[in-house]
Amino acid sequence: MSSRRDYYRDPNAPKANSLVPGASVLVTDGVGRILMQRRGDSGNWSLPGGAMEIGETLEQCAVRETKEETGLDVEITGLLGIYTDPEHVIEYGDGEVRQEFAVTYLGRLLGGEVAVSSESTEVRFVGVDELADLPVHPTVLVRIAHFKEDRTAPYLG
Repeated sequence: MSSRRDYYRDPNAPKANSLVPGASVLVTDGVGRILMQRRGDSGNWSLPGGAMEIGETLEQCAVRETKEETGLDVEITGLLGIYTDPEHVIEYGDGEVRQEFAVTYLGRLLGGEVAVSSESTEVRFVGVDELADLPVHPTVLVRIAHFKEDRTAPYLG
């Protein structure tokens, strides 16, 4: 059993009991593939990211989490969107049920070496055409769809 379970638009989802700011980064390589990690806690492929810590900005959180989870150094280049859908809750093994509160940045690769972390089982650049064959949570697919739309303004929702 995984230590994390995502619920999205599920009437049987547990009621949220926490709200934690989080950040992720969408980074592409030279041929348009997206940097993703396979999460150790759910088995889903996701953008690198995580929870903000006291003493850092959300942008610093996104850069730190990307380095910790993928081994890669990135810089933030823009804002893809703010995702706070109360119909997306995440249940953890310790009883926490977190309402989504995630800011997804756009980023650019600076360097580093791809490395799996204690939070992931695989890290690689994934082609958009591969996504249908991989376990990816619908909320991550929403972010990727927003990226592919080449929006002129960030998503706010």
